[in-house]
Amino acid sequence: MHLLLLIPRTLWKILFLLNFLLGLFLLYPAFYFLLSDERRFPMAMKLKRFWARWIMLVPGLFISLEDRAGLEKVGKPRMYCSNHSSYLDIVISYLILPDYFVFMGKAELLKVPLFSLFFSKGMDIAVERKSRIGSHQAFLRAGKEIDKGRSMFMFPEGGLSSNGVLKGFKNGAFKLAIAKQIPIVPITFTNNWKLLQNGGFFKACGNPGIAGVIIHPVIPTKGYSETDLVYLLNKTRDVIASGLEL
Repeated sequence: MHLLLLIPRTLWKILFLLNFLLGLFLLYPAFYFLLSDERRFPMAMKLKRFWARWIMLVPGLFISLEDRAGLEKVGKPRMYCSNHSSYLDIVISYLILPDYFVFMGKAELLKVPLFSLFFSKGMDIAVERKSRIGSHQAFLRAGKEIDKGRSMFMFPEGGLSSNGVLKGFKNGAFKLAIAKQIPIVPITFTNNWKLLQNGGFFKACGNPGIAGVIIHPVIPTKGYSETDLVYLLNKTRDVIASGLEL
């Protein structure tokens, strides 16, 4: 059965890649201009959303969104936290969230071929996890972004889960949310790993389909302190995990 799936998977991935490269080629000059000045970052966000629609529609990828939070009624800035099982998670984020947000993730994302524009140096925050000084500087910069009214988006797992199984969460997102007293919005990407799986061009899954997304009710942090960090982390993880069980 795997051999029977190999040809259509490979052809679909070639289509996905060629479509991505075409968009990159045509839009790169605009991205280069918009990302060169912080004052143009809001326009860069709009361009990323346009490109994200392009990336999804051409290879036959669609989104089924369940917004249980009612984001229109949720105050800003916010801390978005989600599971991470595919690079589609990053692309889809630009299509489901209405406000300006900043990704905060490991510095290695800047080295990922092609996808580095969606996690762009300057507009987003790269964390050098092996450096205490680098991690602290990233934390301080994230705080400044929040003070400007900008929401943050973090993958608390700290890396990709290629089989959709939720990993343990790291403290950073919750420490920052408590420090700035901003609400946490848990998000579950239910099946992205089945649509575009990490783990090799020929071996991993790749096919058109419907990406399921659940935006869960907000978890407030008002009045919380660092003594509540573990509770907040576990609660957020449980909420995200609940979407994977459907």
